[in-house]
Amino acid sequence: MFAETLPAATTVRAVAVSAAIALAVVLAGLVLHAIVYALLGRVARRSVAPWATQVLERSRGPGRLLVPLLLLSSAVPSLDLPERTLGILGHLTTLLFIGSLAYLLVRLVRVLRNLLLARYDIAASDNLSARRVYTQVQVLEKVLISVVIVATASLILMTFESVRQVGVSILASAGVLGIILGFAAQKTIGTLFAGIQIAITQPIRLEDVVIVEGEWGTIEEITLTYVVVRIWDQRRLVLPITYLIETPFENWTRTSAEILGTVSLFMDYTVPVDAVRAEFDRIVRETDLWDGRAASVQVVGATSDALEVRLLMSAADAGSAWDLRCLVRERMVAYIQERYPGSLPRIRAEVGSVAGT
Repeated sequence: MFAETLPAATTVRAVAVSAAIALAVVLAGLVLHAIVYALLGRVARRSVAPWATQVLERSRGPGRLLVPLLLLSSAVPSLDLPERTLGILGHLTTLLFIGSLAYLLVRLVRVLRNLLLARYDIAASDNLSARRVYTQVQVLEKVLISVVIVATASLILMTFESVRQVGVSILASAGVLGIILGFAAQKTIGTLFAGIQIAITQPIRLEDVVIVEGEWGTIEEITLTYVVVRIWDQRRLVLPITYLIETPFENWTRTSAEILGTVSLFMDYTVPVDAVRAEFDRIVRETDLWDGRAASVQVVGATSDALEVRLLMSAADAGSAWDLRCLVRERMVAYIQERYPGSLPRIRAEVGSVAGT
């Protein structure tokens, strides 16, 4: 009876010893990781390179997984376990290692993004260069992360023999299916290339002021497949990336955020235009919304009932231009009402008797 139970006890003991060895290896990996990163932290703090600390901090979490997994994968073949169990454990360790490596690469891509954007302030008033770089870097970041994810998924699938064989069989025998899938994916591939084209040619950038679908807003987000426009009333307009390649739209900040705004006033023919011009000059010079580039008053139309007086003014950006136009309109109407009420638009009629009545 004792002889029959001896192999089972031996197996349990072997599994316990192997588990203890694996646990010791993992703990040794964590200790090694802590020591190495403590030493690297001292070096990074003394370094003048700004990227050293960021790389160290971003890689700390993935490193806490990679170092123990690397040591464990080296120790697995020497464990006293059945061959099938060793195979499963080794495969699982490999999958975790690939996933951790992908995690590290994604975090390093974000370090690269932060370093590229560190010199640019998108909140500045003159942020044309910053918006250009932000747009390119964000699209590049999404492309690199997509490549990492696809490559990681491919490597994981290649570790499964059955899946690899199925994939080879499909590639070898699916000529017609491949053509069908190619046509089906044509629009998706075209969308991805449109996203890359947006990043390179930059018809739009982050925080550009645009008018699309009759809506005024700013570009909030650009991805490889869609663009989010933040409408002035806080709504979000989501457009496919191909829309901005194939459909005309207005970009008010394509080369500069500076813009001209106009206000049209309709007044009676008796209005003193020179007095209106003087009051308009006084209003724009007293407000910080005007950038000092342009300010003019012109009579641009005359109907049978009124003159159309156009007030033109410049502002540093679209938001300031809107506020300036509203301010000028309110104050000019109040000025006309107070000083020249007789010059407000009026309809003239002549009342007389008809002969013979």
